[in-house]
Amino acid sequence: MINAKMVLIAVFSLCTLQTQVNAQQEYDKQRGQLLYSIHCISCHNTKIHWRDNKLAKDWYTLKEQVSRWQANLDLDWHVDDIADVTGYLNAVYYHYPVMLNNNLSDNDLSSPTTALQSDAITE
Repeated sequence: MINAKMVLIAVFSLCTLQTQVNAQQEYDKQRGQLLYSIHCISCHNTKIHWRDNKLAKDWYTLKEQVSRWQANLDLDWHVDDIADVTGYLNAVYYHYPVMLNNNLSDNDLSSPTTALQSDAITE
């Protein structure tokens, strides 16, 4: 028979897990679009995101490219700015599984195709 103490421990554990998931860094797509339109669009047109030899192959490499280019332009962006622009570009052009704090975002966890892609990333 399950006692009350075990039930309380299970409920507490689930609440703690949910809090950790909700605390993940998210990105602001609108802010990412604003930053991109102010700082990047003058040199980048949509063709840069569709070329055959693009350097962004997944969420991490896309984020690395955003970080690299903001550093090249001496923009001194905060990590949130980089995440915002990465999220915007990913939503509009790339559609990679979103990896926040080394975990899939809640939206990507619910997508069956993302689950298959994330398995390929970890292998």
